[in-house]
Amino acid sequence: MNRSFNLSRSSGNPFLSSNDRLRSLTLLMLFCILLLSACKVSQPGDVESSIMKSVKRTVTIGDKEKKNPIASSPDAIKEGGEHFQHHCQICHGLDGHATGVPFAAQMSPPVPDLSDKDIQEYTDGQLHWIVENGIAPSGMPAWKGILDDDEMWKVVHYIRNLPAKGSLGAPAIFKEEAEEHEKMEKGATPEKEHHQHKH
Repeated sequence: MNRSFNLSRSSGNPFLSSNDRLRSLTLLMLFCILLLSACKVSQPGDVESSIMKSVKRTVTIGDKEKKNPIASSPDAIKEGGEHFQHHCQICHGLDGHATGVPFAAQMSPPVPDLSDKDIQEYTDGQLHWIVENGIAPSGMPAWKGILDDDEMWKVVHYIRNLPAKGSLGAPAIFKEEAEEHEKMEKGATPEKEHHQHKH
């Protein structure tokens, strides 16, 4: 019984025939076009969202059994809020509900409202793990090396005790952009406004 096989249609030639090369090149081009067309910011579908939630909860998010070593207190929550508002506001807003973040719903996956049941069902250990390691392929970065462990645990306390949606307003960066846009619509030029801008 002969177990050898040919790699091409012509005997002795280890390369693909010109038709096979053309077919392979066409498939590669189609794959690249599909890949590039998928590279846009848009709301994910229900199936994509469901799969990502399942994968995050059961596969990628570690430390489910880890307990928060810092007791919850008004001071711990306040300090966690300060760290959150400094590092996390650009995506999650000042209040954790993505208030005033213009791109939050267009991200893929969208920036979650941290008060949502799906987020609050994570254990403290899992929330700490997310803050520490981030979540690929979402836009959530890792904060390990930027926040120390105690600060991350305090951020978890803040996430458990978020203020009411909208109660803290939009992050200043987005307010400034909205104000500048409104002034430009009324006829001001960016150069004039740039010189009058105050921090």
